[in-house]
Amino acid sequence: MSIEDHNERVANSKKLIVWFAGISIFMLFAGLTSAYIVSASRPDWDSKFALPPAFKVSTVLIVLSSIIFHLGKREVKKGRHRNGTFLLMATFFLGIAFVGTQFFGFNQAINAGNYFTGQASRINSSFLYVIAMAHIVHVAGALVAIAVVNINHLKHKYSPNNVLGIELAANFWHFIDLLWIYVYCFLLFY
Repeated sequence: MSIEDHNERVANSKKLIVWFAGISIFMLFAGLTSAYIVSASRPDWDSKFALPPAFKVSTVLIVLSSIIFHLGKREVKKGRHRNGTFLLMATFFLGIAFVGTQFFGFNQAINAGNYFTGQASRINSSFLYVIAMAHIVHVAGALVAIAVVNINHLKHKYSPNNVLGIELAANFWHFIDLLWIYVYCFLLFY
């Protein structure tokens, strides 16, 4: 087996691991949203519940970050290190901004009387916190991957012929982005 064949097999194995992780994470959120649907018949369900407005802003931020990550990967593939650096760093900071707006949204939810626990809480507001926090945990993991990508990029470990680390992190980030769009639309329209 040649070195190229070995490297291709290793790359394919790593990509498959990211796919399996994504499927596992999706199953977690499928279970949470299924429980949300089943819980709609409970007496403590609030039919007037509305998502915090900050979640709309956070959705825009994560979609924008995904687009910028794609552009950053493309710049690295074209050998434009400086442009790639800017775009990869922007992705990281937009991810941080996403998390910040999520917590701002939690404050908006509390100010609207939607508590996580306690006598004043409702089941759908409790689900909001659980689902959003579970997503934030996965965003944090993706941000660690993006930070590693940025560090490796600054150390010139990537080249037009070697972007596997960026591809793996980008695929995970795009998955996390799509997952949030699913969660946001589900909570908005259900």
